[in-house]
Formats: sequence, C-alpha cells, structure tokens
Amino acid sequence: MSQNEHFSYPIRVRYSEIDGQKIVFNAHYSTYIDIATTEYFRHVLGDRLQQLADDHSFDPVLRKITLEFIKPAKLDDVLDVFCRVTKLGKSSFELSHTIMRNDELLVKAEVIQVNYDMKSGKAQLIPQQIKDALSHFEKLIEH
Repeated sequence: MSQNEHFSYPIRVRYSEIDGQKIVFNAHYSTYIDIATTEYFRHVLGDRLQQLADDHSFDPVLRKITLEFIKPAKLDDVLDVFCRVTKLGKSSFELSHTIMRNDELLVKAEVIQVNYDMKSGKAQLIPQQIKDALSHFEKLIEH
C-alpha cells in the first residue's frame, strides 16, 4: 500500500467476471471500485451509511468515472482496491482508486460523486458531520 492510499478492500476475481480472453472484462472494474467505495464509507462513517441514505442526508451517486487500464487481472487473482477521497466540495467529492495485484498496478481510476437528494432529484450539500469525518480520515484541506 502506498503512503497516499490507506484504505483498501480485497476482491477475488470470479469465473463470471472473465471474458473470452480469460481476463477480467473491463466493466467489472467499475463494480470493484463501487464495492470498495461503499466499504470505504462503511469504514469511515460506520454502520450508519444506509441510515444516512434513508434520511436523505447523504446518498452519493456517480457523476463521472475515468479508468486507465494498465495490466489485466485474471481468474482467481486477489485484487486490492485502494480508495481515497482527494477533494471535498459543497455537494460533490472526488475519489482516487488504484487496483493492485500484490505490487503490480493494474488499474487507476478517478471518480466524482455527488450527494443526491432523491426527493428533489438534485444535488444537495454534504452534511458538515460527513465532511468532518472524511476530512479527519483523509486529513484533507477543502478546496
């Protein structure tokens, strides 16, 4: 784990995730990133993640994802999906992800998520308590 990335979640590649070339089909990397992001928030915010969504106070949705494929993963590989919040805005935040197999970098990703209000169908402010928890965990300076 590099010094810039201090949260990771392990995922083992399953047979249903490989393609005819016997490597992970590219769309599955987005799923791996989504799983790691959820586990990141569970780690930082505790078990209240679903309650925050149910209360309509913190319910992030994907706005943008950029993937850079470097090396393929294969069946039964154990991948470490690293996740870190790199920027906090008023209603959105940016995350950086790397997917590693041991010391090999396989994928890099940049993600933007927006705190979504299901009632209005629009972005809403990230609650200060959430920003404080993320800032404390990441030691971020808001931009």
